[in-house]
Amino acid sequence: MEVFNNKTDSFAKILCGRTLAYQQQLQISIDVQEHIAKGHSAPCLAVILVGDNPASSVYVAAKQKACAKVGIISNVLRFSQNVSQDELILEILRLNKDFYINGVLIQLPLPQGLDSNSLLEALDPKKDVDGLTPYNLGRLVSNRQNFVPCTPLGCMDLINSIFPDVSGKKAVIFGRSLLIGRPMALLLEQANATVTIVHSMSKDIKEFSKAADIAVAAIGRPGFITADYIKPGAVVIDVGITRVEGKLLGDVHDSVRGVAGWLTPVPGGVGPMTITKLLHNTVKAAQLIFS
Repeated sequence: MEVFNNKTDSFAKILCGRTLAYQQQLQISIDVQEHIAKGHSAPCLAVILVGDNPASSVYVAAKQKACAKVGIISNVLRFSQNVSQDELILEILRLNKDFYINGVLIQLPLPQGLDSNSLLEALDPKKDVDGLTPYNLGRLVSNRQNFVPCTPLGCMDLINSIFPDVSGKKAVIFGRSLLIGRPMALLLEQANATVTIVHSMSKDIKEFSKAADIAVAAIGRPGFITADYIKPGAVVIDVGITRVEGKLLGDVHDSVRGVAGWLTPVPGGVGPMTITKLLHNTVKAAQLIFS
């Protein structure tokens, strides 16, 4: 299955997340139809959106559109930025008990003053389609995966489209967040890659990164990863996305296109796969009720 093209006139081939997402969403749509044909309700996703962060609103709208496309019902529950922690916890507990809600997503980041950790701890792990509750992260650490964070899961599919078997490959992860960096490292390590995580306190970063067959950038610093960080021919996954002067920029500098073998674009690389894995996890949550 070829999910890259050579639209760029430089060496790197573009790893098209939109192409792979389209292919996977076709199958998800079939899975939804089969679920309904068995007499079950359509899978349903509830999204908790707090405040008026423009980026979050755009992301949630994209998720709603993707849900509608594959037949998943989506409900967006909007709260003022002044909502209290206790009010949100009560809402999560209500959603936990609602049989017709299969997945619950807390759109991050939350406004200042709200604690995302305590909200995630209140969420039923069986409805944690973002894979961020302590229970599901613990399952991932112990290699007994239930729900895996959507972005690392999507990144893994992009990597596997080039390297179906990453055994023995060297990988470097730029960033150590619980949302992306650490789960990504676990997925690669469990697939028998040799993984190094580098971060703001790491030394000799280029020594590690230039030896890596796979590089995943998730630090939120536009253009930070330049060509001299990358091994020639490497697969480079750019997770970063930052708006600068009206443009969306990734963590990977344009110069990397002259060195890498494959590179995800921003936008159109990781983003579509993140949404697709959210759809996948929502359908999985609905199916697990009757398994």
